[in-house]
Amino acid sequence: MSYNILSQKLLHDNVHLYKHCSLPILKWNYRLRNIMKEIQRHNADILCLQEVQEDHYETQVKPSLESLGYHCEYKKRTGNKVDGCAVVFKQASFSLVSCHPVEYFKPDIPLLDRDNVGLVLLLKPKLEKGITNHLCVANTHLLYNTRRGDIKLTQLGLLLAEISHVSKQSDGSTCPVVLCGDFNAVPWSPLYRFIRERKLEYHGIPVGKVSGQDEKRKGQRILSVPLWPQCLGISQQCQYEDPSPSSIRSGEGSRINSRSCIEHSLNLTSAYSHHSSKRGRPEITTRGHSRRAMTVDYIFYSPTSRDTSLNSESDGLQLLARLALFDEIDLHTISGLPNANNSSDHLPLLACFRMPNLQASCEYENRF
Repeated sequence: MSYNILSQKLLHDNVHLYKHCSLPILKWNYRLRNIMKEIQRHNADILCLQEVQEDHYETQVKPSLESLGYHCEYKKRTGNKVDGCAVVFKQASFSLVSCHPVEYFKPDIPLLDRDNVGLVLLLKPKLEKGITNHLCVANTHLLYNTRRGDIKLTQLGLLLAEISHVSKQSDGSTCPVVLCGDFNAVPWSPLYRFIRERKLEYHGIPVGKVSGQDEKRKGQRILSVPLWPQCLGISQQCQYEDPSPSSIRSGEGSRINSRSCIEHSLNLTSAYSHHSSKRGRPEITTRGHSRRAMTVDYIFYSPTSRDTSLNSESDGLQLLARLALFDEIDLHTISGLPNANNSSDHLPLLACFRMPNLQASCEYENRF
């Protein structure tokens, strides 16, 4: 499950967005009960949560989840921000191999002056004896600002570099990856296509067009080349490299890329089609800051060959089922978001996968 649960402080800071709600249903204790009911109803093995307020996490969310048999990892946003990302998994199903928080704020790099974060976990399944597969799970909440696509892409580049590092196995192969979060980008935007297609030629793309959230802006500056500075230590292929001056002088690491192209090595596709099956209309995951209904939340995963026409890793994940999302017509029938039953301005995404070499069928397969 991937779920932006709406930090209570952010709700208070933007209360004008929720004038359609009565005050009682915006109170945290009311919302917490609904959020926990949602989590218990779906009973997912792994939860990726965004906008988890630190004080609520420590005193209420974490204890409640631990009482349900979950192990919890959390990364608060940097600076004076009060919320962050959590990755939570059932202790009966997985054991933690390693945990890797990712901070996007870099004090010496002007491009990275925002406090967003990511969290990457390497898990080992306990489902069957003798299974040696690992699973890499990543969760993030990228910058919202619709005009700063350069920052969003650079934050994503940092996260993909960490995922590539963590998911690399001793034999050189990559273990299956699940990448969840609020990416603040709509389907088929340049940022979305970069994740799916592994490559983005960004020459001439205005910074405000990267996420596709605001198609009306004109006269914007164009993404710079290279997109991020070499001192970041991330190559244009989203891999870690030595950024030291001596390394650059000796020609070690990747060459400075003067082409307006970034790439990554992960094979990822979306668990959702982004169109509802009943009407063919666009699915929505949030009623955003602009008051528009759109999709910005995703579950990306490493597919098997049967899930995609691309040449896939033989040990990818097989998508068995997913929880249906609303379209905009549905959203109006439930009085928008949040409401008395849905206590966030985002909807939860839920997908069921079969891991390689695990023969057990998914209990959700016939329910979604």
